Amino acid sequence: MVPAVPGADPLGDPFLRTRLAPPARPALFLPRRRLVRHLDQASRTPLTLLNGPAGAGKTLLAADWADGRREQVAWLTVEAGDRRPGMFWAYVREALRAGGAPAPDTAGLPADPGRADRRLLVALAAALHQHDRPVVLVLDEYDRMGASEVAEQLEFVLRHAGRGLRLVLVTRTEPPLPLHRYRTAGELTEIRAAELAFTPEEAAALLELHGLGGLPPYAVRDLVDRTRGWAAGLRLCALAARESADPERYLKEFEADRGAIADFLLAEVLRGRPEETQDLLLRVSVLDRFRPDLADTLTGRSDAEPILVGLHRANAFVERLEHSWYRLHPLFGEILRAHLRVRLPGLEPVLHRRAARWWRCQGVLPETLAHAAAAGDGDLAAGALVDDLAIGRLLTGPDADELARTTAPVGTGTSSPAADLVRAARDLARCDVERGLAGLRHAEERPAGGRAPGEAADQAVDPAAARLSRALLEVLAARLTGCPRAAERAAATADGLLREVPARLLERHPEVPALLLTHLGSVRLWAGRFEEARAALTTAAGAPVAACTALPRAESMGHLALLDYLHGWLGRAERRALAAVSETERLDGSRPPGCGLAALVLAAVAVDRDELDRARALLGAAPRPPEGRDPVPAAGRALATTRLLLAGGNTRAAVEAADPAVPTAVASPWAAGHTALVTSAARLARGRPDEAAEALRGVPGDQPLCAVEAAALSLAAGRREAAVDLLDALRARGGTGPVVSVRAALVRARIAERAGDTQAARELVARALLDARRERLRRPFLDAGTWIRPLLDAAPARELAAGWLVPGPPGHGTPPGPEARPAPLVAVELSAREHDVLERLAGMMSTEEIADDLQVSVNTVKTHLKAVYRKLAVNRRGDAVRRAHGLGLL
Repeated sequence: MVPAVPGADPLGDPFLRTRLAPPARPALFLPRRRLVRHLDQASRTPLTLLNGPAGAGKTLLAADWADGRREQVAWLTVEAGDRRPGMFWAYVREALRAGGAPAPDTAGLPADPGRADRRLLVALAAALHQHDRPVVLVLDEYDRMGASEVAEQLEFVLRHAGRGLRLVLVTRTEPPLPLHRYRTAGELTEIRAAELAFTPEEAAALLELHGLGGLPPYAVRDLVDRTRGWAAGLRLCALAARESADPERYLKEFEADRGAIADFLLAEVLRGRPEETQDLLLRVSVLDRFRPDLADTLTGRSDAEPILVGLHRANAFVERLEHSWYRLHPLFGEILRAHLRVRLPGLEPVLHRRAARWWRCQGVLPETLAHAAAAGDGDLAAGALVDDLAIGRLLTGPDADELARTTAPVGTGTSSPAADLVRAARDLARCDVERGLAGLRHAEERPAGGRAPGEAADQAVDPAAARLSRALLEVLAARLTGCPRAAERAAATADGLLREVPARLLERHPEVPALLLTHLGSVRLWAGRFEEARAALTTAAGAPVAACTALPRAESMGHLALLDYLHGWLGRAERRALAAVSETERLDGSRPPGCGLAALVLAAVAVDRDELDRARALLGAAPRPPEGRDPVPAAGRALATTRLLLAGGNTRAAVEAADPAVPTAVASPWAAGHTALVTSAARLARGRPDEAAEALRGVPGDQPLCAVEAAALSLAAGRREAAVDLLDALRARGGTGPVVSVRAALVRARIAERAGDTQAARELVARALLDARRERLRRPFLDAGTWIRPLLDAAPARELAAGWLVPGPPGHGTPPGPEARPAPLVAVELSAREHDVLERLAGMMSTEEIADDLQVSVNTVKTHLKAVYRKLAVNRRGDAVRRAHGLGLL
């Protein structure tokens, strides 16, 4: 021990003055006003804690704040040698003196670097307590102190100094002080890692300070997301981007495992830690999130929990989530993965496979598939998907595209029966029927479920889930091939299996029964078994509302809308189609062709109302089915297209468009009947009534819409008796809607007019007008020909038609006519965000400009634009703006 020397530490060395002053801020330092304002609370609480990881900007923030304070501020940068109490308190005393604060005289200076006399602590606390103004003491890098006895002494001085001392600790770790007591008493100010993170606005200001102003907001947000607002990461990126020819591209694509960021993190976090800790960090770098037991699975040890707790407490870029879950900082994870590949080559796929098996045992499918894909283990991915009964998620739901990507390893090299099913599902989802059927046949040749060769017992596939998955795909294949017999057989199998699979799987996957019934209903509709189709489709439409059931619900509603249309219920068909469009809004991204059936029905409704521009727009917006696949949507498009062409007098094009051109096992009576009607209409237009009548032999009499139109064509071809027979059969059957009754009444009116019974003809036309007016049904009257004009000019038809069918003021309760603004076919109820996009569209802003202005991604803007176009029944920007102005939306 040496006597205390004035101006020297207990070892007799001069005090290092650089430790007693805040560091200078760099030229490109960004003041952070929100944090400075928060730190101002330090003058009101005894203890302030600035706690964050390396490079979080703690020291510069504290220095900037200290320079702006009016009260006395003492600064001490702690070093490892300060763990010795005598050395620490000697430097504290000198820091107080340097800051102009009261401190004991030289006689109280510690002489022993390893010990501090209690009299010094008492004297220091007393001197501070008697000071008229509080003194702020900033201890920077306090984490170097560790768990020495200094913490207890510091708490003693802080407690007894009273209002004379305000202590600010800048640290990476939690100090060994009774923080809970200070927090409970409201005597603690805390700024931690989350608050230290840069906001997008602060990041933009920092980039501008580095000469990178003008970057798009989305680029700044993406950078903040990737760095989690880490100050050092942002600054290092900005410095590197300044040297790049394309700063925006650099900030988007920079490789964290190279350059200054990697050097910083490896030096500050990884190096110097025990081998076990480094090994754990390298292995968990393949995980997005992890628990200690998952980490143990990857390391093969059982020490993950204490290591992770210690890393989190040390702010070592290991973030703690809820319920003992952790995750790595994104940049740290990138760097560790790169080092894993160098230090332990070939281990990464092994770790992913272990993780996939662990997640599968937990019953968590997304992570199982992601890690199986990363491991390149297609059999593991396929087995997990089928065992979870998630095969339907490849066909529907917001994750369908992602699932297709994560099951990409399920290729030709995979050998399990589950892999056959997954490949078949992917093929059928793309309407590749030949490959899908081949996969199903291959799966059928091998045992369903059980264990694949070399597969562990806990990775076996539940046999009932495997058979039910195959049955679902068989029903879909039957739908795409138009084969009712195969569909019914597979559906019966599925019905029995639904009672065998665990209830928890069905609760987790409501899309499975919904898809089964939708596909079954579609093939029944194709076959003309309308009532059976309606029963299946109605049940599917009532499936639980969820993202995974949005597609089958939307498809089933579209099919039900077509059913209503084929029975002549125009308003009911429109309402169901609108409901399907609304349900389709749940589907982000591209929609399968079945979802477009609702738009096709709306287009057909628009033709019947003689709103031909609207019909063209709806036809253009409806997604087209892949060539030669999915019979019902293909036939629906043919139906709507040919009706539009016939309304425009283009019979030749109508004949070419009438055939759905879908190869099917059985013909559809209503699709074939519609094709025959178009052929007959074309022959009649060319003056060949006999050939027109001959074509009508292919029209089934039990299809209401086909039958009534066949009656009109038969009468026009001179086959009065055939027309009457068709109408009498329709009347006996019943259950048809206004379209059928209106067309039937007009045919009977024409028969009466030809027979000279003008009064009966007038009454029939008036009855037709009454039914048509409610539905705004104009097309049957426009198609009737010149004979109807005198009847429309006479009472009571003139009053019934005025304002909506013929010019003139509408009568009481009569809908507005074509010259008035028609009510939109699609309910124009835009969301607030869709309205924002529409307003900017009207301002001639590009998609990218709209994204920047609204601070959203370009893909989000495109999604909103699609919704706006769909709701306004347009397919171009200019049309959308004009339509919106016309509807008073702008």
